[in-house]
Amino acid sequence: MADINSPNRSSLPSSGPSSAKPGANPLFLREEELRQGIEMLFFGYRDFISEPDRILADRGLGRAHHRVIYFVGRYPGATVSSLLSILQITKQSLSRVLSQLVEEGYIVQRQGASDRRQRLLTLTEKGRALEEQLTETQRQRLARAYRQAGAEAVEGFRKVMLGIMSDDEDRSRFGATKRRP
Repeated sequence: MADINSPNRSSLPSSGPSSAKPGANPLFLREEELRQGIEMLFFGYRDFISEPDRILADRGLGRAHHRVIYFVGRYPGATVSSLLSILQITKQSLSRVLSQLVEEGYIVQRQGASDRRQRLLTLTEKGRALEEQLTETQRQRLARAYRQAGAEAVEGFRKVMLGIMSDDEDRSRFGATKRRP
């Protein structure tokens, strides 16, 4: 097992043409830089969700509840089917979380007007208040990081995040074209 304090500085073998500009230094593709990127994603996500986790824990809720509340708030009237597609979880998992959120008064379900089998999801006033509280802590953290980094870095971050996403439908939500092979 590698010592966390003694990084491996080896570079990755070349696997074909580089997407870097001619003359550009591809040091960002070295093993150590890639591993640091992985760690930064872990640590960034840990800190990004720390305050929402505390708020949720005080209510007996967890991260799965947070994701459902966020996306129902972001897309009012979303169907259960569309939520399953976004979250990439099983019907059983969503059903457990959604049932609790409905029982506790955070979400209401209504039948679809054209298809009565559809269940349309909307946040209640209580759900909107919780979603706003959770999102505000994350919005502030992201706004601070964006201000410190500047516009060019924010655009670079956006490109990196789109490059990490593998689903073209998810990428299209942000105006991205299909992923290149």
